[in-house]
Amino acid sequence: MLQEVVATRYVTPLREGGSLPGIVEADDLGTYVMKFTGAGQGRKTLVAEIICGELGRRLGLRVPELVTIELDPVIGLAEPDEEVQELLRASGGLNLGMDYLPGSLGFDPLAYEVGAAEAGRIIWFDALINNVDRSWRNPNLLVWHGDLWLIDHGATMIWHHNWPGAQTSAAKPYNASDHVLAPFGPDVAAAAAELAPLVTEELLTEVAADVPDVWLAAEPGFGSAEEVRRAYIAPLLARAADIHQRITLDEPAATRPSRAPGWLTERLPPRSKPAGGDRAAAAVRTGEEGGR
Repeated sequence: MLQEVVATRYVTPLREGGSLPGIVEADDLGTYVMKFTGAGQGRKTLVAEIICGELGRRLGLRVPELVTIELDPVIGLAEPDEEVQELLRASGGLNLGMDYLPGSLGFDPLAYEVGAAEAGRIIWFDALINNVDRSWRNPNLLVWHGDLWLIDHGATMIWHHNWPGAQTSAAKPYNASDHVLAPFGPDVAAAAAELAPLVTEELLTEVAADVPDVWLAAEPGFGSAEEVRRAYIAPLLARAADIHQRITLDEPAATRPSRAPGWLTERLPPRSKPAGGDRAAAAVRTGEEGGR
């Protein structure tokens, strides 16, 4: 199970996220990006964050550590923003926390070169979970200490919004044409050969067990939280077997930016790190949470 901590201080909201996540401090002395059960997207986005985030971690991808955070809405009474106060009041109880990566930068494909192997692994993973939110419009990738980190998996497994049609939805292919890593020559076949055998029923059962019962309770059409967990396992297990054969990497959308990477006549060389390395990057982002 995920570690459970208690929020002790609400620090600041993050305006980049549509669900208005916030930075909080907890009783384990950690700092986390909290995503709230009272946000408009609902608890299913938090379920997706746990299942996909923990699955990615077990497959060797870099995902910030996830925890569950107990929230007493009283900690937000001093918050001057009425919208934030309303969100905190609606989110008493268990919420989701993601380890805060201080000094991280939002991924820029014109500034950071990604190898074909890593690009292939991430695209294969996104195809597995049907992630529609890793495009050049909104990469949801951070660069921290020179490495790529995957964040924000709430917009995945869209079949869990309509369980009766889950099997049909999960059988659909994955169009990666607009994926932010599509220009880097992703080796999807190698990624599938490495990762698909790891996605077993046992592994998925372990990941699904990390979801708190309270977020699965009263799901229409199911009699228990365990039944809901099994419903998450089946589509992912089926997709792992052959999703690599149904990934398309065609031309990006006509609405792409004029300088979209990879579809330039010539690739731009990667920019070197600024003098001072991570410390210089941290100075640029002091007091901010990168890219979320």
